[in-house]
Amino acid sequence: ARPLKPPALALTEALALAAMSAPRKATVMMNGLPGAMGKEIAAAALRRGHGLATMAMTGAGCPAECEVEQAGKTVKVSLVSSSQPDEQRKAIRDMQAKHGKELIVVDFTHPTAVNPNADIYAETKCSFVMGTTGGDREKLMKVTEDSETYAVIAPNMCKQIVAFQATMEKMASDFPNAFGGYKMELVESHQSSKADTSGTAKAMVESFNKLGVTPAFGVDEIQMIREKEEQVNFGVPEDALSGHAWHTYTLTSGDGSVQFQFKHNVCGRRTYAEGVMDAVEFLLEKILSGSEKRIFNMIDVLSEGKMQ
Repeated sequence: ARPLKPPALALTEALALAAMSAPRKATVMMNGLPGAMGKEIAAAALRRGHGLATMAMTGAGCPAECEVEQAGKTVKVSLVSSSQPDEQRKAIRDMQAKHGKELIVVDFTHPTAVNPNADIYAETKCSFVMGTTGGDREKLMKVTEDSETYAVIAPNMCKQIVAFQATMEKMASDFPNAFGGYKMELVESHQSSKADTSGTAKAMVESFNKLGVTPAFGVDEIQMIREKEEQVNFGVPEDALSGHAWHTYTLTSGDGSVQFQFKHNVCGRRTYAEGVMDAVEFLLEKILSGSEKRIFNMIDVLSEGKMQ
C-alpha cells in the first residue's frame, strides 16, 4: 500500500492545485478616471477581486490623481493628462512591465480621445476594452487590427441591451422588410455630460433600416436629449439625471393605424460597469489562451456565456 501523506502536506498540495486552477485575475488600467463611469468600473474591478493599476490616462485639465474605494480597499491612481502623450505611453509601458499580459486598459474617456488613445494602445500592443463612443470607428478598427492588439470594442456594455441588439440583428437578417412602409422615430436621452449621440442608437439604426423602415433612417435624425427639462418630460427620474441612458424607437405604419415601440431605459451606471468587467474577464481568457481572433464585441462575450 502507498504510504499516506502527512495531513499538512496533503493540504498544501490541495491548496496549490486550487490556486493553479483558479481563474487568473486582471489588472485594470482605468482610463477615464476621475469620471463617474471610470469610478464605477474601477469599483466593479475591485469587487470582483481584480487589481487596479496605479497609473491611468485622463483628459486635459483633470486632477493629477484620484482615489478609488471599494471592498475595504483604497487605491490611489496617478493620472496622466492627454496633453502629455509621451508620458501616457510611458505610463502604459510601466504598467505592462509590472503586470504583464494581465494588464487590460478600459477606456471610458471622450469621443475626441478615441483615436489618439487607440493609437497609443496599438503602438504599445496593450490589450483594451473600448467603451467610449464616437471618433473614427473605421480608423479605430484598422489600427487595432493592423497592430494585432487584443480588444473588445462595443458601444454598449449592458448585457440585456447587447442581447436586444443581437435579437434585432437576427430579426433583420431573417425577416428583411418586415417593417416595410413604417416610419421610424428614435429618441435618446443621456446625462448632459455625454457629448455625442448614443453609439447604441446609431448601431440599432442599421437593423431597423434592414427591416424596411421608410424612408431609410439616417443617424443624423436621432433626437438627442441633454437638457434637464426635456429629460424630465421624457420620463427620466430626477435622481437619475446625472447618469442614465433612455432610448425609445417608435415605428408607425404608413396610414398611422399601427404602432410599435421598443424601449430600453437604464438609470445609473452599475449595469454597464459589470458588463465591462465581463468583457475584461473574457478578453483575459482569450489572451492567455493565445486566441487567433483578437478583436471582439459584446455579442461575442454574450455568445460564450461569459456575462454574469
